[in-house]
Amino acid sequence: MKIAFFDSGLGGLTVLSEAMNQLPHEDFLYFADTLHVPYGPKPKDEVRKYILDSIDSIIHEEIKAIVIACNTATSLTIQELRGLYDIPIIGMEPAVKPAVEMNRSTGKRVLVFATPLTLKQSKYNDLVSRIDNLHIVDSLPLPELVEYCEALCFDKTIISDYFLGKLAPFNLDDYGTIVLGCTHYPFYRSLLRELLPDHIRIVDGSAGTVKRLIQVLSEREMTSLNGSCRIKFLNSSGSAEYTDKMKRALGLLRNE
Repeated sequence: MKIAFFDSGLGGLTVLSEAMNQLPHEDFLYFADTLHVPYGPKPKDEVRKYILDSIDSIIHEEIKAIVIACNTATSLTIQELRGLYDIPIIGMEPAVKPAVEMNRSTGKRVLVFATPLTLKQSKYNDLVSRIDNLHIVDSLPLPELVEYCEALCFDKTIISDYFLGKLAPFNLDDYGTIVLGCTHYPFYRSLLRELLPDHIRIVDGSAGTVKRLIQVLSEREMTSLNGSCRIKFLNSSGSAEYTDKMKRALGLLRNE
């Protein structure tokens, strides 16, 4: 039985890669909704239907748990999905809580990078309201970064200019942590690290999500010792070309 990872495109590979590190004796399935990527700029009711249809198409595979490796998809559908299926379904949320804790005593602010749709959702805003009693969290939508990632665009000049343009209105001396609140964004962590002042930490939700996955599997005695990190790749358009792209993108992550 495999652990499934779902995302609109390549982003969830950053979570899968973390799972491969922490769960080397599991096997995995990765499904990308390539017919509808990117989700971020689309209307939420439309995206919700895409997600439900995608999960319905993979639930018949030999899977024992699903990780919704997308912050937008989690915020839109996680409760509904848990009501529909009786296997563990693990969601994601931007790593705002640890970022706020890191900066609580420093006087520094937190900047959350995310898609426009994630930033509009009540789940995200409720999270910030609950945790950010010091009012130190700011948010920045970066929809184009998903498109760069999907095109496997890692041209240093193009991406650097993009980040510098988006960050121009911010005084980075005021910030202590940047949260990568979309699973596509960690593909650009190394380049972002070069651009940011040394005092700024970069965090994302992958490690916490996989930690929760391990906890749930352990509680239900579903942990495997027989797998070998085999991965089955699927996408909603049935594209062999996109399957090759997923393999290349995962290779970039694993070799970084």
